[in-house]
Amino acid sequence: MLLSTGTIAALCGFAFLAAFTDAVVGGGGLIQLPALLVLVPDAPLPAIFGTHKLASTVGTMTAVHRYAGGLRIEWRLTIPAAVASFACSLLGAHAVSAIDPSVLRPAILVLLVGVAIFTWRARDFGTVHLPRLGPRPALAAGLVMGGALGFYDGFFGPGTGTFLIFGFVTLFGFDFLAATSAAKVVNLGSNFSAALYFAATDQVLYRLALPMAAASIVGATMGSRLALAKGVGLVRTFFLALVTVLVVKLALDTLRPH
Repeated sequence: MLLSTGTIAALCGFAFLAAFTDAVVGGGGLIQLPALLVLVPDAPLPAIFGTHKLASTVGTMTAVHRYAGGLRIEWRLTIPAAVASFACSLLGAHAVSAIDPSVLRPAILVLLVGVAIFTWRARDFGTVHLPRLGPRPALAAGLVMGGALGFYDGFFGPGTGTFLIFGFVTLFGFDFLAATSAAKVVNLGSNFSAALYFAATDQVLYRLALPMAAASIVGATMGSRLALAKGVGLVRTFFLALVTVLVVKLALDTLRPH
């Protein structure tokens, strides 16, 4: 497949923006995946998804590394949750062949609207870091949440990072910044499993994926630095903006005739 230098440069720009946004509050796939679909229209869909997942996984790994240097991440909670996310993401990917993921769209839309309203009305929500679960309950809740959202990510996907952040704030009592860093670790599990699958089945356009991954490193570095510098207030604002974008996107997808 012939790809012009301009196309590669444009996709690297979108990869940078996606990784920057994703490092702050998630949702990078809303930017990167549509860009690939528009700019590389002749590529097979599995190759598009594989390229997207490889680049986004590198960006997520970079964000995790940066957050680990600036925050105290609850590794005893997040690593088991990431392992559960990794395993269940593969199960979710296999379930796609049996069930149409689009049947979930109305339910996810309602949930996201609820998340947006709750976060907007509760002005103090996620502003203070006060973990409320003991080690064993936290581990059990982390495994369940990581497994469930890992399955969802492999099966359907939109809003996975959003639900992870909301879960860490609501269930665990994290502030938005701590929740974002924890969500990055767990989300890395499901992203990594997808990237491995696509790479193993030779469904990655490496000529695109490698420069996009490099751009993702830069974007994730800058995004995580900004979040660490500006703190909870910035992340909460980004979170509400992302939920709004997701609600609009899913509403349009739901109303669009198929």
